[in-house]
Amino acid sequence: MLNRRRFLTISAAAVALPRRAAASPHVWTGAAMGARATIRITHPDAVAITTRAATEIDRLEGVFSLYRPDSALARLNAAGRLDAPPFELLECLTLAGSVHVASGGLFDPTVQRLWETWAEAAIAGRRPTQSEIEAALALTGWSRVRVDTGAVVIEPGMALTLNGIAQGYVADRVAALLEAEGLFDVLIDTGELRALGGRPGGGVWPVRLAQGGEVGLQGRALATSAPLGTTFDPEGRCGHILDPRTGQPEPSAWRAVSVTAPQAALADALSTALCLTKVKAEADAVCDHFADVTIESLLPA
Repeated sequence: MLNRRRFLTISAAAVALPRRAAASPHVWTGAAMGARATIRITHPDAVAITTRAATEIDRLEGVFSLYRPDSALARLNAAGRLDAPPFELLECLTLAGSVHVASGGLFDPTVQRLWETWAEAAIAGRRPTQSEIEAALALTGWSRVRVDTGAVVIEPGMALTLNGIAQGYVADRVAALLEAEGLFDVLIDTGELRALGGRPGGGVWPVRLAQGGEVGLQGRALATSAPLGTTFDPEGRCGHILDPRTGQPEPSAWRAVSVTAPQAALADALSTALCLTKVKAEADAVCDHFADVTIESLLPA
């Protein structure tokens, strides 16, 4: 089965508390959001902390997973309505709506039917027909989603995906949990990066970008999206980030986009949306809607 994301690794590294001796590194490994997950902590209470973090990750998977039929998102997609939606789903959808508006519709969680159309055609060794794309486009459009505390409602046949924002959101929630545990100087990696503080002993977390260069993280998040990171064709030309206006994997102006922001969910969504921009000025205009956001890299295709 095609997978839109590279991997999911959650790593809280080199944690230390004042006036307490740190224990040996403890590593928890498991699965989360359909991929391998790791939590690595050096802390006297590492086993208990990683157990609580793993429980939180599993709980969030129960909200956002497209592969667990009992998840909140899967139940919404199946029924077209979810009453009393969990707070995390509401928060993520609200942020997704803000990025949708800021990007002029480039970021749109209603592309799930389009993605399924391309994925199913790819598995069959072909491209989708124009009529198949048009049928999926008829089930696409953020304006047809209603989000409030009482219920989330989508029109019949539509489906949502939060794969362009949920990994970052998970990083934010894990960061909040670790911070509540009294931890600091932690780097969390869920495919997107979230730094609590800086490196132990001082300084920033140095993060080397896949497209070259380095970003120093301290109390911020970094997300990178690559239009051709996953493709629908053997030649590697049809990327997985679909344009919700045309239903096509439009040729991107960028090979990779990296964004830093105060929250990983915001950085995640923006890096996804910017893959569909054509020029730097357009990308800058999208990010200008949000405070303290920086485009760290726009690598031309």
